[in-house]
This record gives sequence, C-alpha cells and structure tokens, in this order.
Amino acid sequence: MTCYPYLEGPYLPRFDSLGRFTCPDWFRDAKFGIWSHWGAQSVPMYGDWYARNMYIQGHPQNLYHVRHYGHPSVFGYKDLVQLWKAESFDPDALMDLYVRAGARYFVAQTVHHDNFFNYDSQRQPFNSARMGPHKDIVALWQAAARKHTLRFGLSEHLGASFEWLNTNKGCDATGPFAGVPYDGCDKRYEQLYLDNAEYLDLSKPRMHYTLDPRWPPVWYRAVQEMVDTFQPDLLYSDGAVPFYRRNATTDDPTYEPGLKLVAHLYNGSVQKHGSNQAIYLQKDSRRDFYSIGVLDIERSLADEIRDEPWQTDTCLGNWFYDVRSEYKTFDQVIALLVDIVAKNGNLLLNIPQKPDGTIDFESRYLLERLAEWFAVCGEGIYGTRPFLVSGEGPTRLRTDERAEGKGTVWTDYDYRFTRKGDTVYAFILGDPKTAVLHALPKAMRVASVRLLGAGPVPFTRSSGILAAALPERRPLARFNALAIQLER
Repeated sequence: MTCYPYLEGPYLPRFDSLGRFTCPDWFRDAKFGIWSHWGAQSVPMYGDWYARNMYIQGHPQNLYHVRHYGHPSVFGYKDLVQLWKAESFDPDALMDLYVRAGARYFVAQTVHHDNFFNYDSQRQPFNSARMGPHKDIVALWQAAARKHTLRFGLSEHLGASFEWLNTNKGCDATGPFAGVPYDGCDKRYEQLYLDNAEYLDLSKPRMHYTLDPRWPPVWYRAVQEMVDTFQPDLLYSDGAVPFYRRNATTDDPTYEPGLKLVAHLYNGSVQKHGSNQAIYLQKDSRRDFYSIGVLDIERSLADEIRDEPWQTDTCLGNWFYDVRSEYKTFDQVIALLVDIVAKNGNLLLNIPQKPDGTIDFESRYLLERLAEWFAVCGEGIYGTRPFLVSGEGPTRLRTDERAEGKGTVWTDYDYRFTRKGDTVYAFILGDPKTAVLHALPKAMRVASVRLLGAGPVPFTRSSGILAAALPERRPLARFNALAIQLER
C-alpha cells in the first residue's frame, strides 16, 4: 500500500470532510482571471497536444514536425524543449496589462501532459529552470502577480500524462523510417518520456487517469511539491479528482491520492491564513466531487444560475499558440463574461503566448478593449452576486462544447443581471433606444437608474415593467450597463 503523506489539519481526505468547503469571498468577488497556458509545446506555434501528436504518423502536427525539425526518431520532444527560450518574457509588463484588462486573479501552468515542468522542480530534471529557457517560469509569474496584488493559482495537467505520452514509444508504419523506433524508446530519456510502452494504443485518446499503480505516487509527490513551493490561492486539475476509485473503502483514504492532495492544499491554507482561502478546481459535475471545491466547465457554461460558485475556462485562440487559430472577438468575450457572472460563475481566459513569451497584436488589442470596458462596467461585475434571474430576452448562448456564443445575434430584449446590495445591474446585450426590463418584481421599488460611465437616466415604472431612456451617445459602443438603485 502506498503512503501519501499530507499536512494534517481540519480537513481530512474524505468527501464528508472536504465537503465542508465554502468558497472564499476573494474568488466570488474576482469574477475574471487570466491564464498562461504556456510551455514548451508553444515552440512550433502549431497548437495543442503537440507532444503527443508529433509521434502519430500522418497527423498534421507530425507532418509539420518532420518537415520543419526532422523525424521524431532523430529530433524528438526532448530536443524541442531545448528550443523554448522565453527570451522576451516580461511577466511584469504582461501582468500590468492583464490587471488593466480586468483580471483579478492569475493562473500559471506548472506542467501540461507533456511532463515538462515550468519551474525548478526537484522531482523532474526536465524543467524550464535547467534547460530551454533556464528560467523558473512559475516563480517569475508568481512574483509579478504578487507585485500587482493578484491572487495566484496553478494549473496541473500531469494526471493523464502516463498514458497520454505513450505515442513516443511507436514507429512509422510506412516510408523511409518504417520500423525505426521514435526517441521515446531511448531509456536515457525515460524521466521525460516515462515507462509506458505497454499502453501504446493509437485507437484511444488516452485522456484518463491510468490504473497503473506506479503513476499516482509520482503525480502526488510532484503536485505536492508544487503546492508546497508556491502555496497557491487556487489549484486546477485538468479533469476530475485524480485517481479517485469508487470501489475504495470510505474509511481508508490511502486509495485517494487526489483527496489527500486537496486536504494538503486546504490545511496549508488554514495554517497560513487561519481559515481556508484556497480553492481546488476540477471538472467532475457530480455533487460529491464539486462540493469539495469549485466546479470548472471547460469551454462551455452553465445553463442557469448555479447555487455554488463555478468557473468557465476557455482560450482566446487555441490552448497553445497556434498560427492557424481563429480568435474570439471582443463581443464574444464580453457576452461570455456577463452571462457567466450572471449565473454565479467566473471566467478564466487563456491568452496565447508565443514561445518567446510575448503576445501578438490581436491579443493585445482584445486586452486593451477589455480595459476600456471594465473601466466603465466593472462596478457591475466585481463583488456582485446573482440576481433573482440571470437575465431576460429570447437569446441564449449555446452551451454545447466549443460553441461559446460564436455567431450569437443579440436582440434589443436581451439583458443579463447581477446584484450588489441594493443595486441591480442590467447589462444591455442589444442596442435599444429604451431599455425595457420585466425581471424586477413589483415589490422592488426603484429609486434611481444610472447608465454606468454616464450618469442618471430618466425612467418610468408601470405594472412592474421598468423603462429607462438611453442617451444617443453612450460610454461604450456595445454592452453598456444600467445600475438600478432600489429603495431600502
């Protein structure tokens, strides 16, 4: 039986104990965060899952790799990581931009499925401090976040790595290199490529947590190192609670390294702050799972207001920088944000970084526009809570995977609501001359109405319907907001 030591405290590694988690106010108030989903896989600027797909003969990333770098039996991922230099990486300047663009928390990627660590790990020599950039990327991000008084989080994607990285054990089936083993078969690089040849099966995507008993202890010690080194305010696992097994006995938590890791995180926060201020994010929507932390919904959103805080994580383009990506528009990002916040959620947006550490002009343009919008409408976002309903009007953002509101056409009847004390905020998604709102109960008496960034506007109230006349010239071209002050 493997022992998973954890920091003892009020939280035990069981669902009944961890289920006492309550979301700290800092997260509920923040609403918007920025994520750096950045690492060695950014080097080719050819998208996500490169470290896996470069070893699949005929895959577009494999064809690109062979023609740009060479055959993976000769030039493999171990060589690609050395090309990541981050030579123009300026975390302070980027963090300043992210804060102006509205972010109230920041998340850095410690490791993706590629098993290459972005900090000076004592457990994994294949890391950014010892090769490639020769920089402790996560430590630099954390210092910049602290300087700008942002809450700091970590994302880890290591749980699925053991089988996700199996493709480097294969070989070409045809062509001049047919039968020649890829460099993942070279035992000298096993610390990066792993001892997983028995799991080579290209018919399966391998995005699950392995049943191989060798891997959970490796995952546990690595992620525990991340938590102890950086003491994050937030920890994100790319999936459900890692390695939880339904058939494990409830009184023997040694089978639950994932639950022990969460207990370790929370007890460390209690030790540091006197109460738990840390958040664990994972993606299993079953209540016993999300009740121990915060539910994360990747590239989608909730249908309606959820009782507990939640988060959407998504990317402006592709997860890793991709020259082929179509980026989200400003309108799309703002519509996502206000819809998510109205439903008691947060938005975590990945801004793609080039391998040198910079962002492109399209990303910068989007962030500058977000800065202008938050300067006017941030009052209706930060520190708010859900209203009685999330919105009104006929239009809904599509919630199916990867739609994320693309192509949505808003009408003059579409609004989203938030609330802060005696003020209800109504975000105007269309372009009406008069805002007509039906959602306020008749018993709610309205004292005044303001257009954020402009000032008071005339209004009438009849049979519970609020009509507010909007000026012809408005602070923003799109997505203005009303502040409706209720009588006490």
